[in-house]
Amino acid sequence: MIRAGNLDLGGHLTLPPDESGLVLFAHGSGSGRHSPRNQYVALILNQAGLGTLLFDLLTPNEAAERANVFDIELLAQRLTDVSAWAHDQPWGHDLCIGWFGASTGGGAALWAAGEPHAGVAAIVSRGGRPDLAGPRLPAVTAPTLLIVGGLDTKVLALNRAAQAQLRCPNDLVVVPDAKHLFEEPGTLTAAARHAQAWFTTHLRHVAHTGRPPA
Repeated sequence: MIRAGNLDLGGHLTLPPDESGLVLFAHGSGSGRHSPRNQYVALILNQAGLGTLLFDLLTPNEAAERANVFDIELLAQRLTDVSAWAHDQPWGHDLCIGWFGASTGGGAALWAAGEPHAGVAAIVSRGGRPDLAGPRLPAVTAPTLLIVGGLDTKVLALNRAAQAQLRCPNDLVVVPDAKHLFEEPGTLTAAARHAQAWFTTHLRHVAHTGRPPA
């Protein structure tokens, strides 16, 4: 179990040998650590030697209240709490932490990253809602990658508008022929490979130099 404030949350931790970074997953609305899409992305990251932590942002009772699923501030606080918990573990003291957010989880990750001393080294949002982070976007300092399906036109427009507000190193990747859930053949793999490259570059650079890439 993972400790977040005064709560215990279910999670699944994978630490490959000689890992140099740990990616925490902020799941989208109605999803959790059992999400097959995020489990697949985690596997791709593990194959690159990155650790992953998939966990439930809400307890079962909290998740039953639909409003909590879209409470970006609550979800962001949970992500921050779990990051602090991971850093306090014997295996986590020296790990650089990244955040991977899907759907509303992308908004939560960027909201949390807008806090001073957020302690996150890189962020990836897949099919995310960065617009939900609103006024926090210009305060984000961690390198941020936005991944959106080319057929997810409404969310793509929201991501482009949000990207214009970011002041950190950032990029937006459009995966052709993908809708919001990346269920089309090959699209989730493409998104996972982009996330793998982003985290590998930024987390390992910070781990080796103590500073982000120029």
